[in-house]
Amino acid sequence: MDALLRSNEIRLPKSFTNTQGNPPPGLTIDTATPEVLDAIARLLSLIERPGDARVLAPFYEREILWEILSGPAGAAVRQIGLSDSSLTHIGRAIRYLRAHAFEPVQIGDLAKLSGMGVSSFHKQLRTVTEMTPIQYQKKIRLQEARLQLLQSPNDVTTIGHSVGYSSASQFSREYRREFGVPPSADAVRMREVV
Repeated sequence: MDALLRSNEIRLPKSFTNTQGNPPPGLTIDTATPEVLDAIARLLSLIERPGDARVLAPFYEREILWEILSGPAGAAVRQIGLSDSSLTHIGRAIRYLRAHAFEPVQIGDLAKLSGMGVSSFHKQLRTVTEMTPIQYQKKIRLQEARLQLLQSPNDVTTIGHSVGYSSASQFSREYRREFGVPPSADAVRMREVV
């Protein structure tokens, strides 16, 4: 019994560790099941019973973890913890893209970083992010530009260059496509809201 209390390891069925096929989406939102809510309520009730918490909390935590792993969002959550899952491999490329978002990036290099061929990489990244690598990089650039515009609304051209656009007109066009208004108008609107 004592060993069971100290054990934090949960042995998953083989079907849970299958990494074949497409990865689940990188983000998933599901309604909590009644079983998860019940276990969370029991865990929270231990706040008022610290003597029981030492013994019961690990069981409730394991129950919550099990319910999540075996529930509707389980496939996505399980992929996070598997070192050889395609989600983990795609995660390396996403981290690289985020760190180098304002520089030119070669898709072949991202695919190699993920341990995949170019077409497989495209397919897997699109499954996880619902975007191509270029769309993902563009979204990061435009989000950063929007943050910078909030701080320096009169410097649209410099901001466009700082996030990787060599052409002010291309930056303005893509910004308008993403946010519905040109950068200068969006800057004014955001400053008024703030």
